Amino acid sequence: MRQANRLIRKVRSARLQHAMVVLFMLVVFAYGAIALPAIWRGSEKILDHMAATIGVSLLIGVGVLVLTAGGLAWLLPGTLDRQHRSLADQSNREEQLREQGALLQSTLENMGEGLSVFDRHGRLVAWNSRFLELLEFSLPTRGTLLRDILLFQARRGDFGSVDPENDVNKRIARFYRNVPSQREWTNPSGRVLHIRRRAMPDGAVVSVYSDITERKASEEKMAQAWQAAELANRSKSDFLANMSHEPRTPLNAIIGFSEVICSELLGPMRDKKYLGYIQDIHSSGLHLLSIINDVLDMSKIEAGKLELASEIVTVQRIIAESLRMVSERAHSRNIELVSEVTGIDTGIWGDERAIKQIVLNLLSNAVKFSHDNGRVDIRTTLGPAGGLVLEVEDRGIGMSVEELERALQPFGQANTGAARIYGGTGLGLPITKGLIEAHNGELIIDSVPDRGTRVRVTLPPHVAAGAAAGPVKARLPNETRDDRAVA
Repeated sequence: MRQANRLIRKVRSARLQHAMVVLFMLVVFAYGAIALPAIWRGSEKILDHMAATIGVSLLIGVGVLVLTAGGLAWLLPGTLDRQHRSLADQSNREEQLREQGALLQSTLENMGEGLSVFDRHGRLVAWNSRFLELLEFSLPTRGTLLRDILLFQARRGDFGSVDPENDVNKRIARFYRNVPSQREWTNPSGRVLHIRRRAMPDGAVVSVYSDITERKASEEKMAQAWQAAELANRSKSDFLANMSHEPRTPLNAIIGFSEVICSELLGPMRDKKYLGYIQDIHSSGLHLLSIINDVLDMSKIEAGKLELASEIVTVQRIIAESLRMVSERAHSRNIELVSEVTGIDTGIWGDERAIKQIVLNLLSNAVKFSHDNGRVDIRTTLGPAGGLVLEVEDRGIGMSVEELERALQPFGQANTGAARIYGGTGLGLPITKGLIEAHNGELIIDSVPDRGTRVRVTLPPHVAAGAAAGPVKARLPNETRDDRAVA
């Protein structure tokens, strides 16, 4: 549209220029038509020489007049056209500025956050209606001073009980000095604003105001809910940890008396059905005791009340005992147990019961979730820092990433189908993880569904009082005793 208007103006300008040239040419011809007959009549009354001289002079003057008129006729329209174009360009620029200003103001009004710009002299040069709404101002005028706005807020009580004049002077000084900055401010009505300020190149300061009242309320509710949940969980864990001996005392009595009856120490039982019932009671009691121990161990770990001993633990002996405990279950399903452990005993500092439980839990899980006729490998090495690296690998059902995350949660199972088929409380891996972390160790699990699981445990060296650091090799039965180092 603008290009079409410019083309129309050019055509009009060209027409004006041509019309001016034609007009001046007509004036010159008219002048010549009037002057030449006069010259001719004068030449008849005076001498021919004088008439000729005058005629030549008049003709020269007419020529000069023609050239001057032609030049003016050519230059004047061009000058007028340039002035007209200059005025048109200026008008276009003003129109563009008005459009850009309207677009900018529309953007500010629809940005959802309050905005204000004060120049380096403290005058308000830009703002939007959201700024007025959040700070509860009436409509200011352009050039309103920052001091006047702060005085209005101070006298209204936005800044508490302060001396308005002194407080405003301090705030103005900080306003231009402490940029960039961001802070939260709660006004007397309870609205929480997040205020961000940045300096502009010309010394002005732009401020952005965000209403975070609802977000702060939600965060506070979440914090309260989280605190309540933590308190409830801690109370539960403290309760279970403190009464750990209560359920086990009567259960141990049940197990002990059932063992006496099963062994028929006081004489044979006449009805063998009763003997079968007692054996079921004994096995059920052992199973229940195992579950209770797991729950109590988990509660102690969660409550931070797990106490570990510091002693040298022989890794090979712990692994051998654990293999014997799971060998019957593995043999019943024709699962091969392969131990890749060096013959020389390796000792590390730690809690023997906890380390044995780590190894036993990993082996039990590997056997439990292996396929019949499968294989379970266990291997140990010393890490670069002297700590113990233990790996247990099976070729069983495996787990996906989601199932692994769920299995590491207390009372979680990789999947409900596995829970129904294989049983268990879902505490084996969480307890193992807690015991490893209590030793400042690391648990890494690599598992692929239907391809198996490899568990890697790294226990760092722990140095006890009076013990040297480094790998340890326990003496063989036929070797003489020597000093032990610590891994």
